[in-house]
Amino acid sequence: MIKEFKIENLEEVMEIWLQNNINAHDFIEKEYWINNFDLVKKLLPDAKVYIFQEDNIIKGFIGVIEDGYIAGLFVKEKYQREGIGEKLIKYIKPKYNQLKLDVYSKNKNAIKFYLKNNFKIVNEKNNEDTNELEYEMIFSKNRYN
Repeated sequence: MIKEFKIENLEEVMEIWLQNNINAHDFIEKEYWINNFDLVKKLLPDAKVYIFQEDNIIKGFIGVIEDGYIAGLFVKEKYQREGIGEKLIKYIKPKYNQLKLDVYSKNKNAIKFYLKNNFKIVNEKNNEDTNELEYEMIFSKNRYN
């Protein structure tokens, strides 16, 4: 079931955030994510966050800021490939005319996932913090997909 994030979910959501970032971005030093943990933990409650929960277990979440910018979509590793990410994307699509995100070019699984969900690569840029190439991807209801 998808529902809105509550502050009592913060620790569990942050654990998912940290583990997924470390696992999905092995091309970035683990310390980068550890060093950003407290900042993200502070900012996360200000985003629109939706969690996917079954049997009192948070299996994944999506965070949206700035009117349609997906700050993150994370699914616990053991629950990946169960369609949870797709359910979260489908849940937020009706809420926004356009969705935008940045994804590292080396994160091939994420790129494949977003392309499958009708996002288009519209730009390339270098991430200033990590010096890694990122793709800007957009889903728009007003486009022919």
